[in-house]
Amino acid sequence: MIRHVVMFDFLEEAEGRSAMENARIAQEMLEKLPDSISWIRRSETGLNHPDANQANYHLCLIADFDSKEDLERYIVHPEHVKVGEFMKKVRRSRSCVDYEVE
Repeated sequence: MIRHVVMFDFLEEAEGRSAMENARIAQEMLEKLPDSISWIRRSETGLNHPDANQANYHLCLIADFDSKEDLERYIVHPEHVKVGEFMKKVRRSRSCVDYEVE
């Protein structure tokens, strides 16, 4: 299994919204992806806690796939591409790690 872990840091203001407003929109979009992408085995998102260090990234995604090929199919899926297009307008940075889980 491949675990896909992505963290997003949002611009303080973009598209007329705050970083956390955009993070919540992105979270909602990511949470809908399993409805249209059946090969996502598990998906979880989390927003940085209000009492946590505010220098932390705003949003984290953890998603599991049966194979690297399934992850690659996910990356180019039209619904995932829509999320990416939104993210490009509102994020400052993105970090990602893909690793094998036994």
